[in-house]
Formats: sequence, structure tokens, C-alpha cells
Amino acid sequence: MSVPAVEFRDVSMRFGDIEALSGVNLTVEEGAYMVLLGPSGGGKTTLLNILGGFLEPSGGRVLIRGEDLTHAPPARRPTTTVFQDYALFPHMNVAGNVAFGLKMRRVPKREQQERVAQALDLVGLAHTAGQRTHALSGGQRQRIALARALVVEPSVLLLDEPLGALDMKLRRQMQHELKIIQQRVGTTFVHVTHDQEEAMAIADTIVVMNQGSIEDLGPPERIYLRPVSRFTADFMGDSNLIEGQVVTQRDAQLTVRSALGEFELPGVAEPGTWVTLAIRPEHLHTDPGDGRLGLGNAQVLECGFYGTHHQCDATLASLPHPIKVRIDQKRLLQPGDVLPLYLDPSDLVVLAR
Repeated sequence: MSVPAVEFRDVSMRFGDIEALSGVNLTVEEGAYMVLLGPSGGGKTTLLNILGGFLEPSGGRVLIRGEDLTHAPPARRPTTTVFQDYALFPHMNVAGNVAFGLKMRRVPKREQQERVAQALDLVGLAHTAGQRTHALSGGQRQRIALARALVVEPSVLLLDEPLGALDMKLRRQMQHELKIIQQRVGTTFVHVTHDQEEAMAIADTIVVMNQGSIEDLGPPERIYLRPVSRFTADFMGDSNLIEGQVVTQRDAQLTVRSALGEFELPGVAEPGTWVTLAIRPEHLHTDPGDGRLGLGNAQVLECGFYGTHHQCDATLASLPHPIKVRIDQKRLLQPGDVLPLYLDPSDLVVLAR
């Protein structure tokens, strides 16, 4: 049985009266690209800093490849970190920046040169070796920082909001490049971001954090389409949240009665329990389709254009609050327009909490 790349065992962290982490248990498998995702104050950066040795936890243990390194300083850990500001040395050229960690480890000069060349080739910047870093674009500096981190061959690479300083187009490009590089080198990546789209684009596994605890954990598709908590459903894009009550429960199948109707849905809950149903705006349709149920006519309140689609707020007579509906980009709607709405019950999710 293989040893995980990282294990957090009941890790907690306090800053005075503030509990930043509360008994976090998390395993990162070897070769994974794991993203810690959550709002500011959720605990994701604190957890990353504990893994890197920049903070010592108030309680619990941190194991890297089976070795307890809870109290080890950063220099004794098989990790390197790429920060948002990249922390490149302006007085050194690109090759000097990439070689810095190797020099600190007293790697022979010939080997340094070979490994620096390989690292720069990996990130597609071999031609910049003799340039100063101030002459490079933001995306190039980000890749130099990545090369500097990878050249020392860490067991785990930590990325702390590494794309936060880039514009949207460059950020999307770098997301793609990061994923390709990680797959090529096979190094375990642990990446912190508050950007949901970024997390879904690059992660094998997303860890959704909130108030110092793990809210949800799984592959991006499951986290988005089948969130387990109300927080995850609301944080990961837009969701319509509707209250319902369990009528019957049998063989992990629920009958739930709500303002939208009565539905047979997977889940476990005692009859009489109030639950929350989640439905994504893109899962509300304006044509009946096969197996879809009619919800009635909705009246448009307002619409916004998002390039790939319009998103509208609309009212249904059966609901006390507006709902969000995603409409084709070529369809123009005005406040007051009426939309027939339908849904496939299989797109409804019963939130466990």
C-alpha cells in the first residue's frame, strides 16, 4: 500500500481567541493536484502555511510521505512554495533565480546548469536564461517562479494564489499550463485559491474550506454537480436553494415535498425532516424535453449578459423568492417577459446540511 504524499491528522490552529483551523483531517495522494478553495478566512492559506512549515499548528500532526514533520522548519521539508508575488531576485538573471535553491543545497555547478536548463525548458522559457526578470511579462515571471520551485525536485509543490496577479486571459492560459506541467513532472501540487473556476479547471481534487473546517472534498464534477452542503452549493457558482420536507425515506431514496412539487430523490433523512434542495440555473429549461417536469410560467425581473449566456432573475408564483435562470446567449429578454420553466428531477440535489 502506497504512502500518501501528505497527511493532516486532526490539525488545529489558534491565533489568540480566533480558531483558524478546527481538527482538520486530510490526505493528499501522491501525484495529485489538490486545490484548497474557500473564502477569505476559511483556513486554506493557514493550512498551506502549516504544510510548508511557516506556521506550527496548535494541535495535530503533519506527515509528508509518512514522516512526521509537524515541528520541522521549512528548510528541512521536501516542499517548495510559489507565492503570489513570485519573490524573484531583481539583481539576478533568470538562470540565477532558477538556480538559487540548488546553490543553497550545494549542488555541483555542472549539475546546476543541467537542471536549470531542464527546468526552463519545461516551462518553455529556455531562451530567457540570460535576461533580467524585470524585462519579463507577468506570465513569464510566474513560470520562472514555477521553474525555480520545481528544479529542486520537491516531494510536494505548494502554490499560494499563484495566478492572483494576472489578468483574466493570462490566468486562463496559466491554468492550462500549470495542469500540463504537473502531469508531465508527476509532482504532488497543493494549490490555494479563492477562484472557483480556477479550482475546477486545474484540480484533481477540490477541498472546500469554510471557517477552519472542510465543507466538501472530491473531484470538481462532483463538487459542482452534487455538493453535500448548502455552503458548497452556494459558494461553487450560482444555485437556487429551495426548502422541502421529507415525506418518506426508503433504501436511500427520499420523497421530498417542496413548493416546486414532490420529488423522488436519492438521500437519507428521517420523515418530517426539513431539507434544502439545490438546482443550478443552467438546469432550468424553457422547453419540456424528455422527462422534464413543468414548473409553470416565470416572469423575468432582470437579465445580465455573460458572453456565453444570459442569466436572468425571474419569479415563479409557487416560490416566495426569485430564481436564477440561464438562457442562451442569442435570446434577448426584457423585464416582464414570461418563460415557461421545466426541470429534470435528476438535476435536483438534496443537501445533507
